[in-house]
Amino acid sequence: MFAIIQAVGWPIWPLILASVIAVALIIERSITLRRSRIVPPGLLDKVLNDLRQIGPSGEMVERVAAHSPLGRVLAAGLRNVHSPREVMKESIEETGRAVVHELERFLTTLGTIAAISPLMGLLGTIIGMIDIFASQGVSGANPAQLAQGISIALYTTGLGLIIAIPAMIFWRHFRALIDSFVIDMEQQAIKLVEVAHGERRA
Repeated sequence: MFAIIQAVGWPIWPLILASVIAVALIIERSITLRRSRIVPPGLLDKVLNDLRQIGPSGEMVERVAAHSPLGRVLAAGLRNVHSPREVMKESIEETGRAVVHELERFLTTLGTIAAISPLMGLLGTIIGMIDIFASQGVSGANPAQLAQGISIALYTTGLGLIIAIPAMIFWRHFRALIDSFVIDMEQQAIKLVEVAHGERRA
C-alpha cells in the first residue's frame, strides 16, 4: 500500500482523505439511523394510554420528547393537545421538519464524496498523462517517468471509483431509510391528532 502511495504521489492523498471521511460517515449514520432508535415500536401506544389515563402532564411530555426523534414529534403534538386540530398539526409539522433535518445530517457530505471522487480520480489521470507526455524528450522516453505517469493515471482512476461506488450506494440507502422513517412518523402523528380530537379510538 505504501509503495502504491509513493508511486502515485500527491494526487492520491485527497482520495485517501475522502475515503476515510466516507467510511467514518457510513459507520456513524449506520449506528444513528436504526429504526429502534428513530421510531421505536410501541411508543405511540404507550403515549395514547398515558394520555387517556393521566392526560398530557408536563413530566409525561418531557419524558416522551427525550425518548427518541419520534417522541419529539409526538411531544410537540401533546403540548398543543388542547389547541385546535390545525394548531396541533402545525406544531407537529414544525418539529418534524427539524427532526428530518437532523436525520439528514452528514448525508450531503457523503453524497458530495460520491460525486467528486471520480472527478478527483480523473484529475489524477490527467496529471499522469501530463507526466507521460513530459517524459517524451528529444532523446526518447524516460522509462521511469513514463511508469510514474501510467501509475498515477491508473491508480487514481481506480481509487476514485472504489470510493464513489460504495459512497453512492450508502447515500441512496440512507436517503430511502430516512424517507421510510418520515412516512412512519407522519402516520403515527396523524393517529395521535385524530385520537386526541376524538376522531378515532385507536
